[in-house]
This record gives sequence, C-alpha cells and structure tokens, in this order.
Amino acid sequence: MTTQIQKCEAFARLHQSETAWIIPNPWDVGSAKLLQGRGFQALATTSSGFAYTLGRADGEVSLDEKLQHCRLLSAATDIPINADFENGYSEHLSDVIENIKRLAETGIAGFSIEDFSREHHQLYEFSEAVERVQAAVETVADLGAPLVLTARAENLLRGADDLDDTIKRLQAFEAVGADVLYAPGIKSLAQLRTVTASLEKPFNVLASFMPGTNVAELGECGANRISLGGALNFAAINPVLDASVEMIEKGTFDWLGGRADGAAVTELLKGSD
Repeated sequence: MTTQIQKCEAFARLHQSETAWIIPNPWDVGSAKLLQGRGFQALATTSSGFAYTLGRADGEVSLDEKLQHCRLLSAATDIPINADFENGYSEHLSDVIENIKRLAETGIAGFSIEDFSREHHQLYEFSEAVERVQAAVETVADLGAPLVLTARAENLLRGADDLDDTIKRLQAFEAVGADVLYAPGIKSLAQLRTVTASLEKPFNVLASFMPGTNVAELGECGANRISLGGALNFAAINPVLDASVEMIEKGTFDWLGGRADGAAVTELLKGSD
C-alpha cells in the first residue's frame, strides 16, 4: 500500500510536468477505483458529485461527511487524492486550521481552499481571502505530510465577472505560498492565457467550462492540471434519466444495450485492491 507521504510526493511531481494532465473527479469509491484502473495518476473529489450520492445539493455536506468521504477514497486507491475542501468548512480562521489538520488525517495528498463563503454566499474580502490561504499554507508546513495546497479564486464562478480581480487574488495566493492556483469559471483560451501569463505556479483549469478544447490546447495556454468538477458524475446520471424516460413513456428496455460490461467493471475494481 502506498503511504500518504509517497502520495504527496507523487502529487507534487505531477505538478512539475511540462505537459498538461487530467485529474478526474470521482464521486464515490467505485468511480475512484474505476478511474485509477483506467490509468489516471491522481484524482480529485467533487463537492457536487459527493453531495449527489447523499441526495443533496452542492454545499449541503457536513465536515464529518466530507472527512469520511476523503478517508474512504484515500484508503481505496494507491494514487493521490486531492480534496475539494470548499472554504475550510468554517467562517472562523481558527476552525479552518483545525479542520485542515483533521483533513490531513484522512490520507489525502492535497486539497483546495476557496475564497467564497458558503454561509454568506459571497466572496471574502481580499485581505481576508489572502489571510485564509496564508493560514492554510502555514498549517500544511506544520503537518507530518507535505500536502499540495491549491488556492481557488471563485469570482468568475460566482457571478463576479472580473478577470483583473481574479488575477489579483491568484497572485496574492501565490505570494503567500499556495502550491497550485485555480480559478473555476474561465471560459475561453484567451482568458486562460491571460491568467496563466500572470502567474508562476502551476494552474488548474476546469474543463467543463471549455468543452470545445482539448488537453494540448489547454496546456499551450498555460494550464498544468485539468479537472472536471462534477461533470463526470452528471454524465453518469444522464443515462439513468434517459432510461427512466424510456421505461415510463415507452415501456421498453432498449437502454440495456448501453450498459457497461459487468465483468470488465469487476476486473477494474479488483485491480485497485
């Protein structure tokens, strides 16, 4: 079994790659094991995808539920797991620090902290946002495992269409020691190029906002890591919705022809044990 420190070191090495790479987002242990079995070198949790498994909307998962989710995914896989840790699950900085320490105990190799308050549904003021990232950096430095910290600037995702402020926040997060920068909501290669040109640290781009692009193009525009958010989860849900409509409206089972091969899935799951 790969140790947490080995996973952290492998995760850090991935971010030194000169070519862009994909970090897909499983939503449960089964999907995590399948993705590892297919050959991906790291995985990231998805807050919306995990919330779906509990029958809830994004943002409605408790801290204890998230920690258990991270613990299960980390134990089930031999590759790095990056945790979407939202805003640290608290408005209070002292609690965020303690929550990060608890998160580190789950076996994850990295995590992200965002500058959006889930409680007040607004961005943190600039200075507070930077302070929270800096506190996360300092907390990681005191841990027994070198977790990779990703700092997220959320304004493009939250309706504040201000690229200059996005860059300002990312540069500040970089300056206080974040390992990776991330601004979900970038919608064009031109935007991506503008943002990454202003940064030196590895940058994560959310591919679900740029469906017409490919890995090579995103890499040429400065992306290092490419994530999917909840897109894989919603892609998996769609066949269930379509099959439901067919059965209710037509009474047929044509959808059975699109099933995954059960034996092949079982082999992938066994291969991850």
